[in-house]
Amino acid sequence: MNLRILLAEDHAVVRQGVRQLLLDRGVAHEVAEAQTGAEVLMQASRHPYDVILLDISLPDLNGVEVLKRLKRKVPRVPVLMFSMYREDQYAVRALKAGAAGYLSKTIDAAQMIAAIQQVAAGRKYVSPAMAEALANYVSFDGEQMPHEKLSDREYQTLCMLASGKRLTDIAIALSLSVKTVSVYRTRLLEKMKLRNNAELTFYVMTNRLVDLNPAMTA
Repeated sequence: MNLRILLAEDHAVVRQGVRQLLLDRGVAHEVAEAQTGAEVLMQASRHPYDVILLDISLPDLNGVEVLKRLKRKVPRVPVLMFSMYREDQYAVRALKAGAAGYLSKTIDAAQMIAAIQQVAAGRKYVSPAMAEALANYVSFDGEQMPHEKLSDREYQTLCMLASGKRLTDIAIALSLSVKTVSVYRTRLLEKMKLRNNAELTFYVMTNRLVDLNPAMTA
C-alpha cells in the first residue's frame, strides 16, 4: 500500500521522524506536513489525501475541532488521531466526532503502520485501550458522565488543570488569553457542579481522565 498522507503535528522533530518512518517502510509515497489546524484545513481542501494523521494538541485549534471541520470538508478521507493523551481520555470524543481511529504516541512503529493501513482500507482502528474506553462509555446506558457534557475546549482545560497547570500555562499551550481560559474553567465547574480545583482534580483522578505520570503529561 503506497499512500498519500497528511501529517498534522506541531513538533518538527516528531513530524520529521514519523514522515521518515512512513517513507522508509514504504507505507507512503508522499507525506505532506502541517503544524497548525488552519494549515491542515487548507491543505486538505486543496489536495487529495488517502489518510490524515492529526494531533489533538495544535497551537491554534483543538484537534477534535479540526476533525469536525475536516469531516465537513472532506468526509471521505479517514482521519487518524495521534496524541500524547491516552486512549481513554480522548478516544470516545474523537470517534464521536468522526475519527477513523486513535493512536497514542506511546505506540511502536508496527502498530502505527497497521493502524494507518487499516483506516486507509476503509476500516476503523480500535486498540485494546480504546475498546475498553468504549465499553466503559456504553456501560452507562446512555447516561452522560459530568465531564461528557463539556465542550472539547472545556474538557482539555479540565485535564490540564487536573495535571497541575496554571491558567497562564494553559493559555500559552492553547494559544488563548488567560481571560478565555478562566471562562472555560468557570463553565466547566458549573456544568460539573464542582466548587474548586481540588474537587476538579479529585473527580479527574477518580475517573482516570488524566495520566499523572510526568513522562506522559510533559
